[in-house]
Amino acid sequence: MVRTLSVKRDVVFAIVALGFVVLASLCAPLYARMVGVDPFSSNVAGTTMRHGQTLDLMQPNDNPLHLGLTPLGPDWSAGAYSLGADSQGRDVASRLLYGGRSSLLIASAAAFLCLCLSGSIGICAGYFGGWVDILLSRLLDILWAIPVYLFAISLSVVTVGHGIHLGFVTLGADSFLIPIGIIALVYVPYAARPLRARVLSLSRAEFVTAARGMGASDFRILRREILPNLAPSMVVLAPLVMALCLLAESALSFLSLGVQAPSASWGTLIQDGEGLLYTRPIVAIAPGVAIVITVLALNILGNALRDYLDPKGAGR
Repeated sequence: MVRTLSVKRDVVFAIVALGFVVLASLCAPLYARMVGVDPFSSNVAGTTMRHGQTLDLMQPNDNPLHLGLTPLGPDWSAGAYSLGADSQGRDVASRLLYGGRSSLLIASAAAFLCLCLSGSIGICAGYFGGWVDILLSRLLDILWAIPVYLFAISLSVVTVGHGIHLGFVTLGADSFLIPIGIIALVYVPYAARPLRARVLSLSRAEFVTAARGMGASDFRILRREILPNLAPSMVVLAPLVMALCLLAESALSFLSLGVQAPSASWGTLIQDGEGLLYTRPIVAIAPGVAIVITVLALNILGNALRDYLDPKGAGR
């Protein structure tokens, strides 16, 4: 007996967790306006009110000599600087929410673009076969042989420094379209291969053979027979590819090759907290936990969709 999505506790957890992360990220401007902070401006000389006291955002260090300054720590309240400040005196909680907006936007857009490219390649290679399949398969083999992050870093180094100039189209180094395109491209081979295999299986199915026998054109067969049956496979791949894209975006942003200042993402927040691991670890831990929760929820959701849409292959 096939269990539906609604009765699985892990799926409920994944949906609730993912919904909470998305909703909280969308409410980032509202939160910043409510607590009265600017998450993108340096405020090292600023102060904040906490329990009726005025506190400097940069506090004396906790070492025995009290030399240097360290950002204000968290107090886990619902007000400003609930997660403390970073080395620039910026509110960590508001930057965490704004970083989620950037990371989720780039990951979802890159996953969508990746599946569109992969679906097109998989349909052309699996349905038409012949030299088309050979050419596209060898191209995918070449891309498959290049390590994902090495490929992404190489493309980012070339594009982030100077942007992209294609005729009348110019993309600055801070454009989100650059990491979206790079991340989508590097994961095309990983999604195109299973889609090609699925299309190859569908092209030999009896209903496709019957459609050809009735004189249906290739375009009609692709539109009426192949695409509707390929859609479940793409739906199953969507959250899994998005999880991979989110990890890639975070890695590139951590290396300063993804989201550029003054914008923030979870990867840039981890980079901001790298030098504060021994004094204010929450600056790096908070975005790390957000990444783990989101990726875990996406993987659980992807596995559940696979089991629900393909119950016969659930055990494979």
